[in-house]
Amino acid sequence: MSESPTLGAEAAASVVPASSGTPSPAIGQASASVVVVPEPESAVKPRSKKRLVLLALLAVAIGAGGYKGYDWWTVGRFFVTTDDAYVQADISVLAAKIPGYLAAVPVMNGQTLHKGDVVARIDDGDYRLARQAAHDKLVTQEAAIVRIGRQIEAAQAQIVQSASQIDAAKADSVRATADYARQQQLEKVDFVAKSRIEQARADRDRTDATVKGAEASVIVMRANVDVLRAQRQEAEGVAAELRTAEARAARDLDFTIIRAPFDGVVGNKAVEAGAYVSPGSRIAALVPLESVRIDANFKETQVERMHPGQRVHIAVDAYPGRDIIGEVEFLSPASGSVFSLLPPDNATGNFTKIVQRLPVRVRVPADIAREGVLRPGLSVTVRVDTRDPKTAAAPETDRQRTASAPE
Repeated sequence: MSESPTLGAEAAASVVPASSGTPSPAIGQASASVVVVPEPESAVKPRSKKRLVLLALLAVAIGAGGYKGYDWWTVGRFFVTTDDAYVQADISVLAAKIPGYLAAVPVMNGQTLHKGDVVARIDDGDYRLARQAAHDKLVTQEAAIVRIGRQIEAAQAQIVQSASQIDAAKADSVRATADYARQQQLEKVDFVAKSRIEQARADRDRTDATVKGAEASVIVMRANVDVLRAQRQEAEGVAAELRTAEARAARDLDFTIIRAPFDGVVGNKAVEAGAYVSPGSRIAALVPLESVRIDANFKETQVERMHPGQRVHIAVDAYPGRDIIGEVEFLSPASGSVFSLLPPDNATGNFTKIVQRLPVRVRVPADIAREGVLRPGLSVTVRVDTRDPKTAAAPETDRQRTASAPE
């Protein structure tokens, strides 16, 4: 059977002479002398370009990995990171100290207060009356003390007067006794009348009685002075109690005005004017934004090289991209579980080791705290630079921030 013209033409088109001096073979023998034509250069170039791109990417990856490894070895391994950290502050809950109805609450949530500013006022009518009553009682008692003091002075003056009368009576007694002795001597020689002797004896007895009476009066007067002094001491004790009552009434009157104990921002206002409050009733909370801090909880395996004074890089979730520099203030003296309400008891026999967390206090710069961007309760990520302070003095670069990732 003869070949079709089309097949013979395709075979002839794919055959090239082996050399210029050799005749072409017959069409039927084309398969024995076929030479394949090489692919054009346009088909080779895309493969070469892909190979170059892959090699370039591999080189970049190796270089980046080496750079990262070098960066971690020189910088990153010294950073200790945790995202178990929060902004904290010593929030004060302002409460009433005395019962009463609120006359005014001139503050609102979010209002900035300074130390001494009025937060609330309790109706003070009853407390003013109580203070006035206590003051009046004290004035009356002090007047009684003055009166007793004057009575003591008068009694002491009478004692002095009676003492002088005793001296005069003793002088009369001595004179009468001497006169009676003389009359007795004269009686022995019958030189004096008997009536004269009796008169001298009576004078002697009278003067002796006068002396004894004056001395007894002085004793009574001194006893009265002692009684008056005891009364004055008792009155002074009552006056001291009344002074305490007046001071307590004045203090309660002062408590009708609730003031801010420090600078801060009002939050969680709980009452309005007209409400009745009892001692301990919550009025509002005062947040000291200028004295905020960071409380971070690090694993016990992370605190080996950590100590107070080290630089801390603070990243606030609410302000991405901002890096705040703080300082380690102190490390807690015990782990967080020790201070928990129910500390763990590992003596039960069912022990599972858990990595403990150690609270670390981070001090926030005063200028950052005054900005008010750090609000208590916000989540932050902290990175502690545990290098030598001189080495860590240089500012952290972007590559250093990513050298150690959060847990």
